[in-house]
Amino acid sequence: MSFLLALDQGTTSSRSIVFDPAGRVVALAQRELEQHYPQPGWVEHDPREIWRTQLDTARQALAQAGITGRDVLTIGIANQRETTLLWERATGRPLHHAIVWQDRRGEPMCAQLRGTPLETLVRERTGLVVDSYFCATKLRWLLDNVPGARLAAERGDLAFGTVDSWLLWQLTGGRLHATDVSNASRTMLYDIARQRWDEELLAAFDIPPSVLPEVLPSSHHYGHTEAELFGTPISVCGVAGDQQAALFGQGCFTPGMAKNTYGTGCFLLMHTGNRLQRSRNGLISTAAAQPGAAAQYALEGSVFVAGAVVQWLRDGLRAIQSSSEVEALARSVPDSGGVVFVPAFTGLGAPYWNGDARGAILGLTRGSTAAHVARAAVESIAYQSAALLQAMSRDAQDGGGAPVSELRVDGGACVNDLLMQFQSDLLGIPVLRPRVTETTALGAAYLAGLAAGVWQVLDELAAQWQPERVFTPTMERERAQELMARWERAVRQTVAA
Repeated sequence: MSFLLALDQGTTSSRSIVFDPAGRVVALAQRELEQHYPQPGWVEHDPREIWRTQLDTARQALAQAGITGRDVLTIGIANQRETTLLWERATGRPLHHAIVWQDRRGEPMCAQLRGTPLETLVRERTGLVVDSYFCATKLRWLLDNVPGARLAAERGDLAFGTVDSWLLWQLTGGRLHATDVSNASRTMLYDIARQRWDEELLAAFDIPPSVLPEVLPSSHHYGHTEAELFGTPISVCGVAGDQQAALFGQGCFTPGMAKNTYGTGCFLLMHTGNRLQRSRNGLISTAAAQPGAAAQYALEGSVFVAGAVVQWLRDGLRAIQSSSEVEALARSVPDSGGVVFVPAFTGLGAPYWNGDARGAILGLTRGSTAAHVARAAVESIAYQSAALLQAMSRDAQDGGGAPVSELRVDGGACVNDLLMQFQSDLLGIPVLRPRVTETTALGAAYLAGLAAGVWQVLDELAAQWQPERVFTPTMERERAQELMARWERAVRQTVAA
C-alpha cells in the first residue's frame, strides 16, 4: 500500500487524483458538476450528483493507475467550502439541493445584521464578516423554508454539513458525521480562538446544535470507508477546505508564506502560524489546515469571480469556443485599450465586501474589440488578486511582520502565462508556479499521509515543493500603480451603480 487517493470536490467538477509518496500525480479523473440556478443570485448543486461523481472519479483514477483499493494507504478530502447541505440521519436523504458558496439568498438577512452587535460578535468569534458567502444564513434558510425541516432538526433527526461532511457520511455508510477545523471555520458559527461551536451565534441564527458535525483536526484518522466502495476498507486521514488544502499543498507552513488559487474564484491565503491575526483591511481570519492538536491560522481574501469570467466569455458572450482560447485572444492585442472589466456578477468579495455590486465593462470605445474585452477579463483576475495582496501586506505590517515577498500560485488559470506575468507586474514581486499544480488535492494527500505515517515532519513535505516557472516583474512600478488606481476607480463606479 504505497499510494494516496485525494478526493477534490470542487464547484464545477469532482476530481480524484492518485499520488505516490513523492507527491507525483499517478492518475487523475474528473467529471463536471451541473450548476442549478433557480433564480438570479441563487446557485445550487444536487447532493446525490456530488457523491456519485466523486465516487465515479475515484474508481476511475484507481483503474487508470492500474491499482485497486488494496494499494491505497489512505484517502484525503479537499472540498468546495461554505456550500451547505442538510440531510436525514436515518436515511441519508438530502432535504434540498446543496446551497453553493456563491449563492446570495442570505443577503437580506445579512443586511439586517450589519451595524448591529451581532456583526461585531461574528467578527470577534469567527474572524469572518457577516456575509451570505458563509454557511449560517444558508442553513437558516433551509430550516425556515424546507417544509418540516426545523421540527425535524429540533428532534435531532437532521445532519448539517459542508461538502466534506457529506462525503465522509457517504464514504462511511452514515457512521461518521464530522468535519475539520478549516471547514468549520467557514460556517460563521465556529469560535476559531476557542475551537468550538459558539452557543451565542447558534442561538442568534436559530440553529439547533443537534445538526452540527463533530470538529476534528485536518490530519486525523477519521474512519474507514465501506468495504464495497473500493473492494476493501480504506482509512480516511485528511480533510480540509480546498483553499486551506492548497495552502498546505504549496508548502506554506510558516508565517508570511502566501498562495493564490485561480479557480472559479480566486482565494489568497497567507499563513500566520499559531497567531490569530485580525485584519484591518477587509480580509478575514480563518483556521488553516491543522496537522496536529495546535491551532493554525491564516488571513484570507476571496474573489468571487475569477475563472468564471472566462466561462462567461465562452457561454454568455460567446467570444471564445473553449476556455483555453482566452489567452491567445487576449494576446492578440498589446493591452486592453483602456477597457476595464469588473466581473461583479455576484457582488464583490474581499477587500470590498459589497453584495450589491454588479458586473460592468468600462472604458469602451468604437475601437474596442472582443480581444480587448478578453484581455480586460484576464486582467480583472490579476487586479482583484493584487488588491487582496496589498491589503494582506498592510495587515502583515500592522502585525509587525514583513510584506509578502513572493506569491505561490495554483488552480486552473495559473497555466495562463499572460495572467501570471501581469500578476507579477502589478504586485512587483515574483510569482511562483509549482511543478505540481494540483496543490489542492496534494494538500489533502499530504494531510492524510501525515496521519497515516507516510511522512513524519513538515520539512519532508516542504522539500518536495519545486517551482516549474518563476515570473518576475518587468513593469515600472509607477505604471503598475497607475493601472491599480484605474482599477479602483472602476470598482467605485461599479459599486455606485
